[in-house]
Amino acid sequence: MIHTTHSIRVRYGETDPMKYVYYGNYAEYFEVARVELFRTLGISYDEIEKRGIFLPVSEYKIKYIRPGLYDQLLEIHTYVKKIPGVKIEFDYEIYNEDKVKITEASTTLFFLDAETNKIVRCPDFLLDLIMENWKE
Repeated sequence: MIHTTHSIRVRYGETDPMKYVYYGNYAEYFEVARVELFRTLGISYDEIEKRGIFLPVSEYKIKYIRPGLYDQLLEIHTYVKKIPGVKIEFDYEIYNEDKVKITEASTTLFFLDAETNKIVRCPDFLLDLIMENWKE
C-alpha cells in the first residue's frame, strides 16, 4: 500500500453561501492529492505525461460525512491499496482540524498511451516507483 497526506486550506471562493466547501471542489482537492502522491514517489504528473501516458478518470465516488468549512485546514489522506494493472485506484479520506473524518472518496484512472489513444498496462517506469514505495 502507498499512503500520503496533503493539507489544503479552504479558500473563500471554494465555498457556498453557508461557507461549506462547494461539493464540486472536492474533485479538485483529490486531483491535488493524487499529483502530490506521485511527487512523493519521485515523479511529477507532468513527467508521466511527457513520457507518453495520460491518466483519465473513469470512476469517481464520494461520501460527504460532514462539511468542510471556510478557512479550515483539511488533511487529505490518499491511498493506493492495489498494485495497478491497466487502471490505478485511489482512496481518499479528508479530516478537518479536529481530526474528524468529513469525507471518503475513491477514483479510478486508467493508463492511456498518448500516441495511440489506447489503454495500456501501468508503464514499467511508474510501476517500479510504486513497488519501491510499497508498504504492506
